[in-house]
Amino acid sequence: MATARPSQLVHRKLGSRFSASASYPYMTTDLSTTTRPLGNSDLKITPIGFGAWAIGGGDWEYAWGAQDDADSIAAIHRALELGINWIDTAAVYGLGHSEEVVARALASWSGPRPYVFTKCSMRWNVQERKIYRSLKAASLREELEQSLRRLKVDVIDLYQIHWPEPADEIEEGWQTLMRFKEEGKIRYAGVSNFDIPQMARIRKFGEITSLQPPYSLLRRDTETDLLPYCQRQDIGVIVYSPMASGLLTGKMSAERVAKMPADDFRKKSANFNGAKLERNLKLVEVLREIGKQHEKSPGEVAIAWTLREEAVTGAIVGARNASQVDGIIGAATFRLSKQEIANLEDFLKQNPA
Repeated sequence: MATARPSQLVHRKLGSRFSASASYPYMTTDLSTTTRPLGNSDLKITPIGFGAWAIGGGDWEYAWGAQDDADSIAAIHRALELGINWIDTAAVYGLGHSEEVVARALASWSGPRPYVFTKCSMRWNVQERKIYRSLKAASLREELEQSLRRLKVDVIDLYQIHWPEPADEIEEGWQTLMRFKEEGKIRYAGVSNFDIPQMARIRKFGEITSLQPPYSLLRRDTETDLLPYCQRQDIGVIVYSPMASGLLTGKMSAERVAKMPADDFRKKSANFNGAKLERNLKLVEVLREIGKQHEKSPGEVAIAWTLREEAVTGAIVGARNASQVDGIIGAATFRLSKQEIANLEDFLKQNPA
């Protein structure tokens, strides 16, 4: 059984109330040898973390469709049983619901406490469920207190500005997060979806522990400047959508896309439509062929491709049920050969988006 590190236990007061997962026999996979420090922090994270976007459920602007909370909790438990040691969520996912589900999952978990990361700046009108954005100090203060309440924690391990919007408020927002850190409400602060000039604007007010950018075989714009910049500045990188919102899992098809519910945001994505979808499904077959040689799924190959990049500390991987976790856990230790990476590069060059 994995042992909790002291840094995981110092501030966590809920562990004694946890009970074992009812979904699976208690077990862990020792991923401790694969952990890497996250930027300038003392957080040592596994190569993949549990992404909690989809478990926010349906009926909001960026939903993935309806979701069963019991499936979500089972997925979180399975991820922790297999050794994943961090969960990434956001206040806006499900308009607060994702954070609540994460708290429920941890309330019935008796193993080592995972790090919990969440995000701020995207707010919503309760009655109309309309999203708006604010980085004003008072708004962030209110958001933080609500996230602490929903997550049922005293301190958040990594608190991230979700989007650099409104653009003229990012300095105020970052200074506010630095105050939260001084107050002991958050351990570290990071940003998501920021570019280099935006990070340069805020760094003078305090260290950036991490950046969370989108990164996958279908979205590589971060490679040119952003990843090298983070590496030079000792900013950790936790990438999101390494499987391109499920498109590279090997379980997607044109028929499945057509049957997606109306509130699934992916129906509006160019990658899930027309000629791009056709090309992307061909890429999945290349991933499948590589995976067969190693008994890995296409999704695991896609995740491993992002982890080949030295600047990437970890990848956020979503799952909506326990079996999906089983289908991606291999990416935590699997690494592609130079030839396999070259084969993927050849496909992308021959089949531009």
